[in-house]
Amino acid sequence: MWQKLQVLSELVVFKHTVFSASFILIAMIVSSNDVNASGFFGFEVLLLCILALISARNFAMAFNRFCDRDIDITNARTSNRPSVDGRISVVSLLSFCIINALIFILVSYFINNLAFMLSIPFLIILGFYSVMKRFSYLAHWILGLSLGLAPIAGDIAVSASLHLWTVFLCCGVLFWVAGFDILYSLQDIEHDKANKLHSIPAKFGINNALHISRISHICAIFCWAMFLKCSQTYHLAIIGLLLAAVMLVYEHSIVNRDFNNIPKAFFITNGYLGFVFLFFIILDSIIRF
Repeated sequence: MWQKLQVLSELVVFKHTVFSASFILIAMIVSSNDVNASGFFGFEVLLLCILALISARNFAMAFNRFCDRDIDITNARTSNRPSVDGRISVVSLLSFCIINALIFILVSYFINNLAFMLSIPFLIILGFYSVMKRFSYLAHWILGLSLGLAPIAGDIAVSASLHLWTVFLCCGVLFWVAGFDILYSLQDIEHDKANKLHSIPAKFGINNALHISRISHICAIFCWAMFLKCSQTYHLAIIGLLLAAVMLVYEHSIVNRDFNNIPKAFFITNGYLGFVFLFFIILDSIIRF
């Protein structure tokens, strides 16, 4: 059983949940400030959102691995994934997808009516990325939208509505994720060209891909600044935004210096960025009240 859990964790790369976890918490805290005049939204909502986040991400990653089996087996970087090396069967993979989709829908039902109504549309968007890369280089931004749904879900879970600031927070995540996904896809540029897969590096070349990634990250900072303005989170949160900008500059600098730094930029820099932002949102909430 432990070995099976380890395989499933490797399948969905569970540690990467940090990319969306920080931003769903940011949305929940800011929404709770508006609705409850307090940054804390309660343990019940927290538990339900954790279950929703994990199940939604498990579904998205497992469905992606299922759709990408023919691609992953031809790529040296991905040929050892459990979905293609025989450690997990196709039946088990599909069962895992279905179970997590059902868990997500069920948990959404217990959150509130709006969350339940949007649960299936959310799953469709999460699954759409897995096929988008086969016909459009816009797949990077579809992946960004998939993670950008996390703060939207957080706001809905707390307030049963959607605020304007959440849209800006979502768009910031969208551009942030697309920007670092473009950098990450530089590793597969030759494989993508050979297999007629659509990515920004394969379509426009390395230099243009670097420029587009920078533009996407500039858009992310702008959207997050608008999020702070619309949510009236002016105080210490602005420090978190400035640090996020510095971290993105650092990410581009180390990738430009050596493409071997891409995993470091992807996993470490981006992994910390969301939680740095979250830390200052929490401080801002504490000072406010």
